This record gives sequence, C-alpha cells and structure tokens, in this order.
Amino acid sequence: MRAVKPVKLKDITLDGNHIYVQSMINVPSYDIGGSVEQAVRLEKAGCEILRVSIPDENALELITAIKSKINIPLVADIHFDYRLAVKSVERGIDKIRINPGNIGSREGVKAVADICNANGIPIRIGVNSGSLDKKLLEKYGSPTAEALVESALGHSALLESCDFDNIVISIKSSNVNTMIKAYRLLAERCSYPLHLGVTEAGTAHMGLIKSAIGIGSLLNDGIGETIRVSLTAAPEEEVYAAKDILKALGKGSGVRLVSCPTCGRTRIDLIGLAQKVEERLKNVDKDITVAVMGCVVNGPGEAREADIGIAGGNGCAVLFKKGEIVRKIPEDDIPEELLAEIDKM
Repeated sequence: MRAVKPVKLKDITLDGNHIYVQSMINVPSYDIGGSVEQAVRLEKAGCEILRVSIPDENALELITAIKSKINIPLVADIHFDYRLAVKSVERGIDKIRINPGNIGSREGVKAVADICNANGIPIRIGVNSGSLDKKLLEKYGSPTAEALVESALGHSALLESCDFDNIVISIKSSNVNTMIKAYRLLAERCSYPLHLGVTEAGTAHMGLIKSAIGIGSLLNDGIGETIRVSLTAAPEEEVYAAKDILKALGKGSGVRLVSCPTCGRTRIDLIGLAQKVEERLKNVDKDITVAVMGCVVNGPGEAREADIGIAGGNGCAVLFKKGEIVRKIPEDDIPEELLAEIDKM
C-alpha cells in the first residue's frame, strides 16, 4: 500500500484509509440561493468534499452561505487572482484549489501559502492538460504523462519553498491512458494525497465509462485518496457514479445490485424492474447485495451469494435469501415486496 502523508481537511483526514467522494457546484456563482440548495442536495446524495468556483469578489459570499448549511468540507476553486484565495481563507474556507502556475508570481503563491499555513488550510495543486507551461509543452511536444508529473512536482516544490507542505495533488487529463500513466508516475515520486479524476470526461454515459476505467484502475493499484467523476450532467449524478465505482471495487458502502442481462427465458419486465429497484436503493446505506434476475436458471443458483433477490417466472417471481427460496410474488407486486423485505434487513 502506498505511504501517504496525512492531510487534515476540516473533520476528515486524507491518509489512504478512506476514499472520499468529491463534486462541484455548477450553479452560476452569482446565484447564492441556488448554489446553497445544490450544496445541500449534494451532501444528502453522499458528497463528502464539495468544491465551489470563486471567480470574483462577489462569489466570496458563497462561502459563508454554503458553509452555514452543510457539514462537509468546502473547497474554493481559484484561478489567476491570489487575493481571492487569501480572502477565501479569511471567510473560513476549508481548502484551496489553485494552479500555482497561473497565480502569476512567487509572491502571490507565498501569500496564499502563508495564510493557509497560519490557519491549517490545505492546498490542492490542480494540473491538467490545458494548464501546462509552454516550456513543458516544448520539452515534451504535447501534454504527456511525464509533462503533467513534472508540472505538478514543480508546483509542489514552489509551495515547499514557501515552507508549505499541507498539499494534495491532482493531474487530470481527458485522455484515460495519459491520466492513468501520470498518476502512477506521480505516486512513485511523492507521498502527497492524490485527487483522482478524468477531466472533461463527457456526458453521463461516456463520462462514467472513462472515469470507471481511469479512476478504477488507479484505486485498484492502491492510488488515490479523493475522487471526482466529472460529468456533463447534474453534480448529483457525479456523486452516485463515484459511489458506484467504489462499490464495484469493494471499497464503498451501500447496496450492491446485481442483475442479469435477460434472455429468451425472461417472462417479466426485468429491465424496468431492475431500474426501479436501483433508483429506490440509491440512498440506502446497507451493506448488502441485492439480486434482480430474469429466471430461476440464474436466480437462486448464480446469485446464491446475494443477501436477497428475486428470480422471474411467468408473470411472477420467487423471492430468495442466500440462495433459498422464500415465496412467490405476483409481477405487479415485485418492487414493493422486495423493497419491503430489504427495509426489514
């Protein structure tokens, strides 16, 4: 297991013992009320770290407003103007995300490092393919994994020269292979906590596929302390997708749903049923496996390790627990009866 330098973020510690789910508010920064409402929804959905853009001084009002309504850490996303980072800390932000390269001067970076040091606030260095220095692009010819790593380590060295090492690093790319390679190289060269993500991953469909491959591969290597599934979709979908990736790897809590792909033996609307059950179980925090199967061939047999499940019949289904059949259920009653049994567990 990779040795990680612990970084404290409000009430949580990034040390490799838990993988935290992160998302970002996408309401326009001038809409304080809408931003607060979305922040509350994201926390309820299971977001554990929340980031908000602070593009100007007016957006500083978001910090107090949001923090008064949520309990999870709030991160200020800062670009170009170091003074916004300083003022964010003064407003009580829990973490700063900057790209030191676009702050403009060492003096600006030091001002941010100094106030964060004084207040115990960590800084996440955010590097991506579009933010690389021209010299690195000339050296490597393109935003390669090696270029991303050199950029990130250069920025961390800059903070270290300001006597600051309360650092988290992300080096995101929209290219999955580049992202995986970059994080593997970085994990070998530093002990700072790493925030994983495939940037600009795409829509809810393709973005989830790319993120599952990229984030999942690294988590399986023991790399990564926080994750964000970047989707062109509602931020709540990012949270649910991240939680599903963690569950698929056996690293997250909540209900694990297994269901068969259906075949010519299926005599019930299994696709619709599985979707209903999945939606209803989204926020159920029980460490159980639920099976929704199309027939008795791959019902209690193939899904015998499930804690509870149904196997379809002709207009009905059998309810089973740990591979043992309990009773038969009419098709129309399947969702409610299955969910009622889950509630009792």
